Amino acid sequence: MLYEIKERFDFKGGPYTIFSLRRLEGLGIAGIHRLPFSIRVLLENLLRNMDGRVITEGDIKRLADYRSGDKGEIAFHPTRVILQDFTGVPCIVDLASMRDAVLRLGRDPEIINPLVPVDLVIDHSIQVDYSGSVDSHQKNIMLEFSRNRERYALLKWAKNSFKNVRIFPPGSGIIHQVNLEYISSVVVTREVNGERLVFPETLVGTDSHTTMINGLGILGWGVGGIEAEAVMLGQPYYMTVPEVVGVRLIGEPVEGVTTTDIVLTITELLRRHGVVGRFVEFFGPAIKALSIPERATISNMAPEYGATVGFFPVDEETINYMRLTARGDVADLIEAYTKEQGIFYQDGDYAPEYNEVIEFDLSTVTPCIAGPSRPQDRIPLKEVRDRFHEYVRTKKGTDTKTRPVESREMADGSIVIAAITSCTNTSNPSVMIGAGLVAKKAVERGLKVRPHVKTSLAPGSRVVYEYLRASGLLEYLERLNFHVVGFGCTTCIGNSGGLLPEIEDAIKRDNLIVSAVLSGNRNFEARIHPSVRANYLASPMLVVAYAIAGRIDIDLTHEPLGTGSDGRPVYLREIWPSREEIHEVSRMLTPDMFSGAYSDILNGDDHWRSLSASSGKTFEWDETSTYIKNPPFFDSFLMGEAGHDIVRARVLAVLGDSVTTDHISPAGAIPPDYPAGRYLIEKGVRVEEFNTYGSRRGNHEVMMRGTFANLRLRNRLVSPKEGGYTIKFPEGEEMFIYDAAMRYRAEGVPLIILAGKEYGAGSSRDWAAKGTYLLGVKAVIAESFERIHRSNLVGMGVLPLCFRDGEGVDSLGLRGDEEFSIYGLDDMAPNKELEVVVNSGDRQKRFTVVARLDTWTEVEYFRNGGILPYVLKRLLDNR
Repeated sequence: MLYEIKERFDFKGGPYTIFSLRRLEGLGIAGIHRLPFSIRVLLENLLRNMDGRVITEGDIKRLADYRSGDKGEIAFHPTRVILQDFTGVPCIVDLASMRDAVLRLGRDPEIINPLVPVDLVIDHSIQVDYSGSVDSHQKNIMLEFSRNRERYALLKWAKNSFKNVRIFPPGSGIIHQVNLEYISSVVVTREVNGERLVFPETLVGTDSHTTMINGLGILGWGVGGIEAEAVMLGQPYYMTVPEVVGVRLIGEPVEGVTTTDIVLTITELLRRHGVVGRFVEFFGPAIKALSIPERATISNMAPEYGATVGFFPVDEETINYMRLTARGDVADLIEAYTKEQGIFYQDGDYAPEYNEVIEFDLSTVTPCIAGPSRPQDRIPLKEVRDRFHEYVRTKKGTDTKTRPVESREMADGSIVIAAITSCTNTSNPSVMIGAGLVAKKAVERGLKVRPHVKTSLAPGSRVVYEYLRASGLLEYLERLNFHVVGFGCTTCIGNSGGLLPEIEDAIKRDNLIVSAVLSGNRNFEARIHPSVRANYLASPMLVVAYAIAGRIDIDLTHEPLGTGSDGRPVYLREIWPSREEIHEVSRMLTPDMFSGAYSDILNGDDHWRSLSASSGKTFEWDETSTYIKNPPFFDSFLMGEAGHDIVRARVLAVLGDSVTTDHISPAGAIPPDYPAGRYLIEKGVRVEEFNTYGSRRGNHEVMMRGTFANLRLRNRLVSPKEGGYTIKFPEGEEMFIYDAAMRYRAEGVPLIILAGKEYGAGSSRDWAAKGTYLLGVKAVIAESFERIHRSNLVGMGVLPLCFRDGEGVDSLGLRGDEEFSIYGLDDMAPNKELEVVVNSGDRQKRFTVVARLDTWTEVEYFRNGGILPYVLKRLLDNR
């Protein structure tokens, strides 16, 4: 079969060899024209890697008939892997530790080396310590390097020691925007066994928003760091055949509606509909009017609406965008190859056969924001004031007091953070230019930002800075205190920096529910800033408007933003730019802007170039370091198989619905009175040098102490108290979760977690699973899991278990003070039903759970104690 589907493809610079989807159709195996475009790309990937062992002809047929309901396992071979530094540093630490393990066994440590290209973009470490001034950026960079020197030296060592690894230094931009504007090629050419192949580019990344690249027609999604390491080392990414939901886009957005409004509305719709673990593919006549940055915004938030991907197929806009972004040299090949393979979307009315279709009319979208703590909780702009008042009543039992427009008094609803941030929106010139035009018109009317609002501008690439500067709009943003604070994720991931002491004092003294407004993609509790309880996602244009208003409890559709220099009230509609005004400014974008911004991107600045790093085969661990430590994951990986029954386990925490990976493994500030803070103080680290949990992910001692340490975690065992606390049984003693886990470990007691729906939503962070494992948790029993975190738990050898439909902690009458035994693990199989026996004194109850090991490969991972021990054993066996 392999011979029959290979075909010569003549194109300038060729000839090439392709694995022809049309020939596959000719063999009667698949009707390519009826398959979703995302499935076609996945099918080519299987065809090209078919070896009769890992991928068989049966796998090809199963995927080609994806609607049959056969959820069998398939092996996906991504073309490359992308990492950001918060998740990338732990990956490099693991690889360095694996090299040590191989060396201890008397083997060559260079066995451990990425076999597929890896790009790591350092974007998660810069913080908004300084803002509102021209020198904010330089001051933040200096602090970034002083805090992260050890981490960056590790990454430089990786660049020197590993093949196939590129490191994008600090200040390069945000990973997904750099991926969109520079790294991606859409199709790949590669010499294999004397043949010059051309095939679709695919990828996985250790950040859940890797899906942003789906907007360019590239199939890729976020995975856990553990899975990414396996892919780097040559393992396929194993998955079940996906269901594909088609979203038919029709209509045209009305004047005044932004792409941000569209994606927040889509997120609400699809999260309500239910697309977790499924592919979403956009089609229909309206996609032809969406630019690539607009599509990328919609694809970026696939994790928020729950999908594995939010895919837009390649079409004319893809080709145009590649030319605009100085990649015209591959544009013709992309067009010719994708048309030849039938993966070029030519007819906007054409509809493949999907598992189901949802229609979405862009003309029905109205201006909106989302919050106060979930991206799917969309609020029409005209309802924001009343909805915020309802939120305050639920939290405090009292109404907010009304304030005059010009009030400078801090109160419930005061906005203390307004951030133009995140690749989700800064990659889209229409909303960034729009924000500049709003600022220009506001300044011209004499409006200013309220003094209690901390403003920041963090573009996802230097291209944004260039076109804002060249258009003259940057000046107006700066006059409203939106100065560039850095080229990284900043506030979107919680690196918002501190608030003024007087602001913090007012919040605590008066128990205020204050707000943040950001152009990001996530707004979970305690993510943006520990003192800010109401966080709202909005377009960059609305971020500017709310910064001027200074409060969230305002109806921007009817109330004035403030009073102009002429003494007259100024309304949002008066400073809102038209679509034509935005389009006129956007004409100035040229390929030269992109080529200039990326010409020396890998060289970094003077801080990076002057940083020294070793280049040996193994990393030189510094025993005194509080940033980088050799983890314990490979100390005993050859001791035998795992996966035995769990007997007399205790409950470490009883959690509710929508527990995010931010709740499980926070990325922000480290409280000095929490276990991680106490550890750092014991090591001589001053509180002002703590940095963040995210920056210390190379040190397992910090991270295991930070697991379940979110200040807003609600563990029912200590309700109504919030934070990283639990009850240690049988004593009934309240303590930190980490301290209880260590006591249980000393007693030889295994642990479990009980949870509700959507457990592990949000970021892909592998430390949410690694920390769970290091605390001694053997299983998590939940009503449902989010995709990436479930995979991460499997990857660490922690068993994800689901209650049967309709059952849960409450319906089964579970309190959390019982002992739990889980039987049937010795002969594990995919989705096996297991018996749970619960003992409390002389009372006993039994119920059944489903093991969310979805494939035989995941069963093997579990039996071996996780993905990395499994992969390491295979590498050693094959050398």
